[in-house]
Amino acid sequence: MHRHVAALNLSFLTYLSRLASELPRGIVTPVLVLFGAILPGCQVLDTYMPAVRSFGVYKLDINQGNYLSQDMVDKLKVGQTKQQVRLVLGTPLVTSAFRDNRWDYVYEFARQGKTLEHRQFTVYFVDDKVARWEGDEMPVSAAALNRATGDKSLGHIPSADDKGIFGRIWEILSQ
Repeated sequence: MHRHVAALNLSFLTYLSRLASELPRGIVTPVLVLFGAILPGCQVLDTYMPAVRSFGVYKLDINQGNYLSQDMVDKLKVGQTKQQVRLVLGTPLVTSAFRDNRWDYVYEFARQGKTLEHRQFTVYFVDDKVARWEGDEMPVSAAALNRATGDKSLGHIPSADDKGIFGRIWEILSQ
């Protein structure tokens, strides 16, 4: 098999050298550069020009899972029941029939098909009461979470800072 691949590569190189000898002298270099650009394949597009890959295709921003904030986590106390935890944090994204003593809250934000943020938070129960919890750092509050999500989705809009013509006239007149 390896000999067959080597023979194929050799025959391809022979074909390229024959093609290069038949082309006019000034065009050989651009053709070789073109082949050098084409041969690496789609990885070059993904690495250096990711927008070209999805040109004309809109991919939605995806918020998936449980939004947890530090305010919500601060309301947890050792000894709370599962119902109290459900009221504070919401229904967990992952519950397992095999591990009834563990609830997993997972959150993921993806833009253009690429995951930008991934957080995980786990609550452990003993005798249906909270024993401990662990997880990634959470946003400070729900308001901070909304601002962060809005910034990721919308970004900064320069026209929002523009006062407009009437704002500028008012500014001149009020001086």
